[in-house]
Amino acid sequence: MSGLNIPENPNLLVGIETADDAGVYLLREDLAIVQTVDFFTPIVDDPYTYGRISALNSINDVWAMGGTPVTALAVTCFPKKGVDFAILGEIMRGGLDALTEHSVALLGGHSVDDPQIMFGYAVTGTIHPKEIITNRGAQVGDALVLTKPVGTGVISTGIKFGKADEATVEASLATMLLAGHEASLRMREFRAHAATDVTGFSLLGHAWEMARASGVTVEIDSSSVPVIPGALGLAAQGLTTSGDKTNRAYVGAEARVSDAVSLELSRLLFDPQTAGGLLISIDDARAETRRLSHARRSRVGAARHSWSSYSSASPRRSRSSAARSPSSSRSARPRGTPRLRRRVRRTPTPATASGDRRATPTRAASRSSKTRSAKRSCRSTA
Repeated sequence: MSGLNIPENPNLLVGIETADDAGVYLLREDLAIVQTVDFFTPIVDDPYTYGRISALNSINDVWAMGGTPVTALAVTCFPKKGVDFAILGEIMRGGLDALTEHSVALLGGHSVDDPQIMFGYAVTGTIHPKEIITNRGAQVGDALVLTKPVGTGVISTGIKFGKADEATVEASLATMLLAGHEASLRMREFRAHAATDVTGFSLLGHAWEMARASGVTVEIDSSSVPVIPGALGLAAQGLTTSGDKTNRAYVGAEARVSDAVSLELSRLLFDPQTAGGLLISIDDARAETRRLSHARRSRVGAARHSWSSYSSASPRRSRSSAARSPSSSRSARPRGTPRLRRRVRRTPTPATASGDRRATPTRAASRSSKTRSAKRSCRSTA
């Protein structure tokens, strides 16, 4: 969409300019709607679970903006021949149950005859225009909070090749099926400066988008990044998705990973997530004294430097670095809410990871959530 000449609209509060999680449109002084769409191929074998994950993945975008999801339209690709329609029924039943649990009304949907199964939702939510949380508000000195561990992409690949053990699969499912509603409520309560959900573009990809949109540099302490148990071992075996390569290309040279970061951990930093956690930028003092529900806190760095305001027409370069990483054999983090130690600085680099290899993001972030969803790679149950 970045090549389109989209007319300006005074009621469009959040568009595609900073690759945010959803669009926001003003209806009246005290009411705006939040809209997003997301669908992807199956990443689990059970149709019902796939439907639940798809629903949560879609409504997470509204929660990431601080909004309340209200309605949904199903979007699916499914073959007319060769696959039992009962499978589609189970997918939709799982999705409907997840929507109903969170008071989201299903209005209908649209299907396309296609050999590749895909499923998801277009979701509409509401929000007060003065309470929108975008990905462009991170401030110098902020701490970052990540509410879920990473690793769903490599685990999905491990399942596909029969390499993931039962405990690892269960841990991944529990992560994807954890709704972002509670975390969204907490970030509003604690007045977060910025937020985004970590999905197809990986932790570093979405951190880069936030850094560029906010005009700051983000540093990530990789030793503080929560990881799903078993994911590091699968990453060490090279069981990555195609998203690993495309996500590295997406951020380019502006994401730098320290040489201290292990190869397997760096793979998880670029691993595309499904129904991932919220990445929240919050005042450091608040992060110190308050707890964001299921969040694992870590100062993945901080907004340490700021540069000129974001411009999609002539973007400034930014970097990100990944900080210290745990040993390659470590696949789990202690329970609780560890910190992702991430800070914002005033240097011309948006994101960096330290500990094992530095990473910094580099390219225009003018992509919508629709574009992001198309980049996810998952496997089919067909």
